[in-house]
Amino acid sequence: MYNILICDDDYDIVSALKIYLSGDNYNIFTAYNGKKAIEIIKEHKIHLVLLDIMMPEVDGITAMVEIRKISNVPIILLTAKSEDNDKILGLNLGADDYITKPFNPVEVLARVKSQLRRYMHLGSQTKSQAVIRIGDIELDDDAKTVTVSGEEVSLTPIEFDILRLLMKNPGKVYSTKHIYSEVWDDEPYGAENTVAVHVRHIREKIEINPAEPRYFKVVWGQGYKMERQNQQ
Repeated sequence: MYNILICDDDYDIVSALKIYLSGDNYNIFTAYNGKKAIEIIKEHKIHLVLLDIMMPEVDGITAMVEIRKISNVPIILLTAKSEDNDKILGLNLGADDYITKPFNPVEVLARVKSQLRRYMHLGSQTKSQAVIRIGDIELDDDAKTVTVSGEEVSLTPIEFDILRLLMKNPGKVYSTKHIYSEVWDDEPYGAENTVAVHVRHIREKIEINPAEPRYFKVVWGQGYKMERQNQQ
């Protein structure tokens, strides 16, 4: 059974989300401000967080930053349509995805299942020998680590999956919708903005000069690719 934390200051929204998720045998924790959410993360093994942005005491963005200091648990932001800037900020600071209010129950379930599959897969050990090297970048799919020039960089599960997809297929151009479908294992709702933010974050971690990337290239009007160079 997976433990899911729902955090929103609107009691009706929390109740609705509990109903949406009740049919899948999830164990639900609830919080109504960011401070309580952080406490729950520290005290319990949580597998996924649904986190509102606008809350009293400690808002969702601040709470997420604190959570990321102690956990790589998938975080799905709960946002209003008017909070586009906060969505981008949240993705930049470590959120894995977002859902816009009002919610579609089918979309909520699909995104929760997708994030849980990825998280549990990354946490498990595989038997394959899966070290990929391109230039100074090395991705170890068994250890779930990435190093650049011998120095380990910290990636979120989403960032790791995107980088692995492109490193396994150097030179191949992937559209944002294709990346979203492959990595999120879901229909590409709002794929362009979500993928672009995660790609920018990856670049900041693996490129010496993100403004002039050596590895992670944009193919304008088509998508992204990992440049072929010194592949081993």
